[in-house]
Amino acid sequence: MRQTATHEGSLEGNSWLPVALVTAAIAISYFDRQTLPVAIKAIQNNIPISNEQFSYLQTAFLLSYAALYIGGGRLLDTLGTRRGFTLIMLWWSLACTLHGLASGFGLLLGARFLLGMGEGGGFPAAIRVVAEWISPEDRSTAVGIINAGTAVGSVLAPPLIGLILMHSGWRMVFYLAGAVGMMWVLWWASAYRESPIRAQISIRPSPMGKLLSIRCVQTLVFAKFMSDSAWYFLLFWLPKYLYDARHFDIKQVSYYAWIPYAASGIGSFVGGYFSSSLLHRGLSVDRARKAALGLSAAFMPVVMLVPMVSVQFALALFSVAFFCQQSWSGLVMTIPADILPLSEVGTVSGFVGFGGAIGGAAFGVIAGYLLQHGFGYQTLFILVGSFHVIGFLAINFLGGKIQPLGSNYLREPEA
Repeated sequence: MRQTATHEGSLEGNSWLPVALVTAAIAISYFDRQTLPVAIKAIQNNIPISNEQFSYLQTAFLLSYAALYIGGGRLLDTLGTRRGFTLIMLWWSLACTLHGLASGFGLLLGARFLLGMGEGGGFPAAIRVVAEWISPEDRSTAVGIINAGTAVGSVLAPPLIGLILMHSGWRMVFYLAGAVGMMWVLWWASAYRESPIRAQISIRPSPMGKLLSIRCVQTLVFAKFMSDSAWYFLLFWLPKYLYDARHFDIKQVSYYAWIPYAASGIGSFVGGYFSSSLLHRGLSVDRARKAALGLSAAFMPVVMLVPMVSVQFALALFSVAFFCQQSWSGLVMTIPADILPLSEVGTVSGFVGFGGAIGGAAFGVIAGYLLQHGFGYQTLFILVGSFHVIGFLAINFLGGKIQPLGSNYLREPEA
């Protein structure tokens, strides 16, 4: 008999421990990916890097991140969450350490590519943990908590990296970040066990082509492509914007750049909690998810005003945008667990993340080219402010109803 997309009742009392483990991993991943943007000024003292080359570094990360989002999701569906995530975290921690050994742009580019390969499996693992351990009514809250880990890592990055830069140099930033990842692997290996649901299921995943043919999956991939084009620009370019356009130094970036990232963590939790509360009040999954997504998308255009206002107000606008983006992101990444059986969740989460990473990579190259050829940040912020609205319109009008898919959508798997 086919496993359905939902399971009834509360799980075991320790079901939130896996959520805590994965939240810590996501925090580490966002700290690791912020090491380069925050340390770029110091790195440029040893390795000359232009705006276009900076965009290539982010593109190298995002292209491999995109490919391994799918590969990592499939790996997790095949090996299970525990073994799969152990391999993923070991890889990205070693790749982060390799940045510190770079003596030129090419080596830095290679290290960035390897880091993306490892981190691509992080969110598919997170969504599998939620699907395995958390009841449907609380899933968006759980994903919101996990997604708030992105803010923890991003908030800690500017002050901690700034402190290291002022006392030990930029290479030590990458060595210490890699070491933290290794310590997490030991914690994960000793604390995590596959859930009772996983132990009761032996289902072969459906063919990837079949999953990609589903309209709501296609729409989620497109929506993530649009929204993450904005997100990765904001994530990777915020410190550089403050350096270039607002003339911040390393100390000022350390003091102030964490504020929008803190807002993103609050948005992650609030968006997930709001959607879960609507479900508890009796709304359908479709209405609960779309209401929260629509509110998140509606405020993203405020980022268009950033170049027109004082730096204090600009940070406030960035904070609103980061809040709404991470509210949006957690909700979009919850939907595969809402509509699909556990055996497909990692793979489809990988598809969705792949779309987002490709969007981020493509727009990152466009941003670097435009800045290098005389266009200002104003043009980029106008584009970035429109992307979530386009994604929401696609989900609302093209994606159909958000609900568990019937067996007619997927082939009957072998038990």
